[in-house]
Amino acid sequence: MAHTLQDKMAEKLEEGLNNSLSAKLSEKDDLTPEEIAALTPDSFVVVPYNEEEAERTGYSNYSYWGSTVRMFFKNKVAVAMLIVMCALLLFTIIQPYLPNQFDPYEVNYVTQEMVDNNEITVGNPIVGMPIKNMKPNSVFWFGTNHIGQDLWSNIWQGTRNSLIIGFTTALIEAVVGILVGLLWGYVRWLDPILTEVYNVLNNIPSTIILILVSYVMSPSMLSVIFALSITGWIGMARFIRTQVLIIRDRDYNLASRCLGTPTMRITTKNLLPFLTSIIVTQAAVEIPSYIGMEVFLAFIGLGLTETTLGKLITNAQSAMLTPGWQMEFWSPVILASIIAIVLY
Repeated sequence: MAHTLQDKMAEKLEEGLNNSLSAKLSEKDDLTPEEIAALTPDSFVVVPYNEEEAERTGYSNYSYWGSTVRMFFKNKVAVAMLIVMCALLLFTIIQPYLPNQFDPYEVNYVTQEMVDNNEITVGNPIVGMPIKNMKPNSVFWFGTNHIGQDLWSNIWQGTRNSLIIGFTTALIEAVVGILVGLLWGYVRWLDPILTEVYNVLNNIPSTIILILVSYVMSPSMLSVIFALSITGWIGMARFIRTQVLIIRDRDYNLASRCLGTPTMRITTKNLLPFLTSIIVTQAAVEIPSYIGMEVFLAFIGLGLTETTLGKLITNAQSAMLTPGWQMEFWSPVILASIIAIVLY
């Protein structure tokens, strides 16, 4: 009886499959109705069950990061700004190795060859005197500054150092801010502790910390990066914590916790991908702000001994008021503005 029932079910299943295949094949243009009617079950091959292939039918090759990259490259303005930023970074690296480049820290003096070739365009050239405030020419492409240094090399050296400060500080801010923000928002028992830490640090003016660190530590890029990083992560951590609180108790996170998924895996796999836009935006905005803070330190006399955009702008303030010397001031200002606009 059982075998008879199974045979009948198999016959109905076979009939249903044949009807379904016939309906599908009738939609094709390469088979005539007569050819479709002539088809028999022997015309088809039964594929045995394969567990691996069955699992693969439910697999999706969707990638969040791949989708993010595709969406980014659809934004033509963002792609153009990325190209400009990459070109700027690349040029700051290769500039010292280009031909006819001067040492940015070297003071250039008038030589007899320059006098004979009429390359000096400032005042009465005297051999052995510093070439001060020379206008742009074929030798000094952006001219020279008020002490005789090549302004072209100075600007790119300053840009290189400022970008190192900005990107390094932003990287530290992102790493610390993301880690603290994820734990702050997801681990409930850490919330009151980190909230108190945030309240204390956030109420200390960052200017005081910058000045204090600059006085305690010797002026260097490391000290400036350290000073900017002490409280720089606070804003990032607060943003991350707010977003984590929004998505922390969604169904898929609750399911992950019920299945015993470790906290670190939940934060990195379930929470972090949703925060990509916030992280990128915050980091990109902070880079020019760090460069601006470095300009402020240079303005109050606590800047670096190395050349930076802030130091160049501060040293060139007097040149702004002197006719014909404005290039010394406007060159670093324009470059700093381009960096801020591109990143924004």
